[in-house]
Amino acid sequence: MSRVEEGTLLWEPDASRKKKANLTDYRNWLKEHKNLRFEDYASLWDWSVHELEAFWETQWEYFDIQSKKPYHTILSPRKMPGTKWFQGAEINYTEHIFRGRKENKTAIIHASELRDKTEVSWAKLYRDTASLQQALKDYGIQKGDRVAAYLPNIYETIVAFLATASLGAIWSSASPDFGTQSVIDRFKQIEPKLMFTIDGYRYGGKDFDRMEVAEEIQKELPTLEKTIGVPYLNSNTDFSNLIDAATWEEAVDRSGNGELHYEHVSFNDPLWVLYSSGTTGKPKPIVHSQGGILLEHLKALTFHQDLGEEDRFFWYTTTGWMMWNFLVSGLLTGSSVILYDGSPAYPDKQMLWKFAEETQMTVFGTSASYITGCMKDELEPGNTYDLFHLKSIGSTGSPLPPEGFQWCYENVKEDLWIASVSGGTDVCTAFILGAPTLPVYAGELQCRGLGAKLESYSEQGTPRIEEVGELVLTEPFPSMPIYFWNDPDGTRLYHSYFDVFPGIWCHGDYLKITERGTGVIYGRSDATINRGGIRIGSSEIYRAVDQVNEVEDSLIVDIPDGEGSSSTPLFIVMKDGATLTDEIRKKIVQHIRQQCSPRHAPTEIHEVDDIPKTLNGKKLEIPVKKILMGQPSEKVVNLGSLRNKESLQYFIEFAKKMKKK
Repeated sequence: MSRVEEGTLLWEPDASRKKKANLTDYRNWLKEHKNLRFEDYASLWDWSVHELEAFWETQWEYFDIQSKKPYHTILSPRKMPGTKWFQGAEINYTEHIFRGRKENKTAIIHASELRDKTEVSWAKLYRDTASLQQALKDYGIQKGDRVAAYLPNIYETIVAFLATASLGAIWSSASPDFGTQSVIDRFKQIEPKLMFTIDGYRYGGKDFDRMEVAEEIQKELPTLEKTIGVPYLNSNTDFSNLIDAATWEEAVDRSGNGELHYEHVSFNDPLWVLYSSGTTGKPKPIVHSQGGILLEHLKALTFHQDLGEEDRFFWYTTTGWMMWNFLVSGLLTGSSVILYDGSPAYPDKQMLWKFAEETQMTVFGTSASYITGCMKDELEPGNTYDLFHLKSIGSTGSPLPPEGFQWCYENVKEDLWIASVSGGTDVCTAFILGAPTLPVYAGELQCRGLGAKLESYSEQGTPRIEEVGELVLTEPFPSMPIYFWNDPDGTRLYHSYFDVFPGIWCHGDYLKITERGTGVIYGRSDATINRGGIRIGSSEIYRAVDQVNEVEDSLIVDIPDGEGSSSTPLFIVMKDGATLTDEIRKKIVQHIRQQCSPRHAPTEIHEVDDIPKTLNGKKLEIPVKKILMGQPSEKVVNLGSLRNKESLQYFIEFAKKMKKK
């Protein structure tokens, strides 16, 4: 594919799409009910971040949040960390999932490598959730208890989460492809009372038994009192070796009136515990509130994903990534949520596009790496499959290069809204995202999210426009962590976000905000390439390397030599059948010199079998950099946090060779 310039206009919504957008309905509502008039998105965003209390109160009213008690303050105090939202209110997340739903309408569509596509009605989802809620009550689960889930992205997992949240208990999940110690490092910190587990799963056509792993995990969880086993790999699995085990069928086959009862909790009480990647130590247990997630996800999914009752919302994810939580919240909008468990590339990369056709998907959420992989394989899904219903593609996980945007328009669909988004586990949402009323420019995220006072800061702490700087939030945001688990004085949380610019959330990404209000992410700010005082993000290097067809993947690090200079080795994975030759080396360097700058060309290029990545697919730039700088691998990376830990050995050996030199 030919190179396209960042900022090239690729698509604009027509008048009909703008008129039907939920954002337009909200603007009309503000005009009618609050006498507030906004000419465009920019003016609406500006009001939303400067009048925080007024903006978030309109979210409460617009979405008709149900509260057992009224709130007495919207935001107090207005500082970070320590902000409290809607104090006095008592709500329940699950209650908002089920209110006003049409029983016979499809709530969930799910499929996997083990299961055929199945549609589940709202009526069945409600019945199963009510039955499981009764089981959890019978097992002694109460408000504040922790429920751990070692489950894949399947229907039962959503039922388990909704039943847990309905009781005011605290949910925490880990994907079955996580290593044993990685799961222990997560669950042991929160001391769960009950654990859901599967027996195994299938990925890429291969079966993976997880019964012994589940037993090992439970040995490290002394607070565990009950297990609910989900037969997934085999229908007749024996779970009796696990702690006081019941099967899923036993748990959901409950006598009772079939009605859900909602435990109303404080707006600022915990909903779930998510975890940082844990690459350099035990994962940080990040706690989000019921109310903060409810309000933020309603806003983000309604206005920035434009979801409604007629949508079918999909995101390829596992239960160990915050996008699973975001996907489940699609139910808040009345949309049908689509789940898939298995490899996105089995039997080949066409599989998800075929799935989009079969499910009549309207919103296709995936990773930037999947899109660039399809691009490199020269797929043409728009010509191969009927994607008539598809209206939007969402992308996250890493920056989507401009060519990825262009590929979607040329090979998926011409009339397509591409909503590339960026946020993180820390806030369990995106704060730079899409808007259906705005144009799409190549390589750019359409807008800063409503209510998110996002800035690009210089090292001196001043905001920048059209310059790359630190991504910061300068005002409180409702889905920020209420605390880290077992961090009573907040020290760990403070040093994670607030010690760079006191009172300002520093996210750790490199961001440029353009004059037109769009954003461009250039990767992690601590992984930038600095040559002669000129910094660029690693994503810019990867974009250039991606233009070389023979290269499958890459990783670059900047290694200072202590004398004011540095080396920048580039490590690449070749496509099957391709060999790293001098000609390809020259081609890689030429692309980087032309598309980035001559000074950012790598000092050396090495072929590797694989690039080390976290369980969520993030490249291990910083740990690899530290290893190559001579730090012991066991101190800079937690092997349990890696998807492919064997790939790290190359870099350990490489560091030894560097030391000898």
